[in-house]
Amino acid sequence: MVAVFVLGYLAIALEHPIKIDKAATALITGAVCWGIYALAPSDILHYNNHDSINTIAQSEEIPPGFKEYLRNKTINKSIEGHYESAEDILRHHELNVPIHQIPVQETPEIAHHYIEHSIAHTLSEIAAILFFLLCAMTIVEVVDAHEGFKVITDMIRTLSRVKLLWIVGILTFFFSAALDNLTTSIVMTALLRKLMKKKEDIWLFAGVVIITANAGGAWSPIGDVTTIMLWIEGQITALNIIYKLIIPSLVCMVVPLGILSFMLKGSVERPAEIPMKRRKDDHTADPTTETERKVIFFLGVGGLLFVPVFKVITHLPPVIGMTFSLGVLWVVTELMHHSKNAAVKSSRTVVGVLTKVDTPTILFFLGILVAVAALQSAGHLGYVATYLDNSIGNVYIINLIIGLLSAVVDNVPLVAGAMGMYDIAPAGNFAVDGTFWEFLAYCAGTGGSVLIIGSAAGVAVMGILNIDFIWYLRKMSLLALAGYLAGAVTYYLLNAL
Repeated sequence: MVAVFVLGYLAIALEHPIKIDKAATALITGAVCWGIYALAPSDILHYNNHDSINTIAQSEEIPPGFKEYLRNKTINKSIEGHYESAEDILRHHELNVPIHQIPVQETPEIAHHYIEHSIAHTLSEIAAILFFLLCAMTIVEVVDAHEGFKVITDMIRTLSRVKLLWIVGILTFFFSAALDNLTTSIVMTALLRKLMKKKEDIWLFAGVVIITANAGGAWSPIGDVTTIMLWIEGQITALNIIYKLIIPSLVCMVVPLGILSFMLKGSVERPAEIPMKRRKDDHTADPTTETERKVIFFLGVGGLLFVPVFKVITHLPPVIGMTFSLGVLWVVTELMHHSKNAAVKSSRTVVGVLTKVDTPTILFFLGILVAVAALQSAGHLGYVATYLDNSIGNVYIINLIIGLLSAVVDNVPLVAGAMGMYDIAPAGNFAVDGTFWEFLAYCAGTGGSVLIIGSAAGVAVMGILNIDFIWYLRKMSLLALAGYLAGAVTYYLLNAL
């Protein structure tokens, strides 16, 4: 499974030289990883000392294979030191035996049951992410179809690369904290296309968007999915995480931008504005008026801002708020253009705009998330986390490594693994708002910027602009690493004082 994931990852990184779309590679990688897992689940789970089967056995109906195994096998007294036999365990109805002390390879039924449970849970989580992304991208496309981003681009007059660098960086940083890093990166990517013409400039500033979006999301309880996880599960509190991480996150943004400020010179070239032509048979107003542009822009951005508010109020997944925002925008555009001809309506309403949404990006997300979920379910990621804990022990170094690992694999399972390794303690590094949890939020949120595939923001921008993995590695990775380490040192110094 690891070998297949690594080979798939290399194929994604070398998308342009091998001339195979990364979405196709990701889909194959995800399917093959789960296929291997399904062929030998007991051996893989036993090797990783996975304990999730036991948790499922406690929460669901006990599968016949597991029950039969417990009835017919005598379990050694060393298991928990309490039970004489399998029958004794059944009588107590607990089944809290450490799974690594049971030879799982002899119980294929429970292993396959666990895989079925895992894949169902995985697909539900991935579906929420993909539909969130689809709705967010559709909202951005609707705003773009109405030239709504002119509201911002008309206010940005400068052509200086350095000034634009700081304007884009600061906007992204604070937008990411208010929205989230994924949504913000999608919005800012659409904005970049209106501000500059050359692909080299767009790619460079897109790299800045990725770094600053992840930095901005780290210090906000709703800015990054991993911070949301820690906040909801009670490891951190909202006001404390803002207070403790806003300065390190600012440093994480300022250092790369400061370095780039000495490297960039000259001005960008703005794309030529192509006025919308009016059809001869269209006797209504022009396709988009200034009022329509402003209405759709503020409604679109307001809908995106509404998503975290909706989540805080209802405690429902963010995708529900996003679908509501898209639905409202859909109704408004239908009413706005109901009297116009079919050509105008098809290019301005959600039905027409959906054809412009970048479907390969969504499929790429599907493939890579499915592949990572296979490694998580099989216990590979938990094994790595446990190894780090046993061999290193220092909470700062562990989190720094987790942050860098999140540049290679998704930060969500890494944070989930770290949360599963430690219980919330009454005091110390692992207490509520303890050092471990705060620093984990920073590292997992910003470490993914080191590689373009290491964060949801990076993957989205990579797909939308078709950015080359190797280009990002050469041009942006060291800048992202410098900001990541500078922010980490800042947190350490502030915490130590």
